[in-house]
Amino acid sequence: MRRHEFFTVLGVAVAAWLFAATTRSAAEDFLAPSGAPAEAFPKPDRPVADIVSPVWRGEKERDAAGEPRQLVRLLGIKPGMTVADVGAGSGYYVVRLAPIVGPNGRIIAQDVVPEYLRGLRKRVRDLGLQNVTISLGEPHDPRLPAHSLDAAILVHMYHEIAQPYGLLYNLAPALKPGARVGNHRRHRADLGTRNAAKPSALRACSRRVS
Repeated sequence: MRRHEFFTVLGVAVAAWLFAATTRSAAEDFLAPSGAPAEAFPKPDRPVADIVSPVWRGEKERDAAGEPRQLVRLLGIKPGMTVADVGAGSGYYVVRLAPIVGPNGRIIAQDVVPEYLRGLRKRVRDLGLQNVTISLGEPHDPRLPAHSLDAAILVHMYHEIAQPYGLLYNLAPALKPGARVGNHRRHRADLGTRNAAKPSALRACSRRVS
């Protein structure tokens, strides 16, 4: 191969690598090690709704109601924080919180439905958001990095969690000291469990992330 041909090929390869790296950084994927297994936890003592859509309501309607503004205020979300959106769906909160936490913060967009994450990954890339991580979890385990979160949000989806005890138990290690968890739900009964005999570790976890 001639010298100029070599450098032409090398230049193309480097350009392709840089493009791929830039694309990945706009919607980086992450998968933490597994937590406690699903069989370690009791079944929820309430109905579990099917996951039928990545969208809860129209985004304009939610914006008009001031939903994001209230959540940010109540959880104290600010620049530099790492926030997990558990059950991120179409990314309503992901795209609104990413500018708030800024370049020194991070939004971890987690869901258990790969199809939803594919759509969200494209949305994040189209918007050029550089501080979003895509994470595939499990019904009993959000698979989030240990001691990484300043806040976690569960919005309009708790009634769809098939393994609430396991999810909360495995979410707890991802929280930094003083981290806050916001569970925004339409019906208060979504949190209802009447299993008074649940293990003390699970009761402690429920208190910790309430």
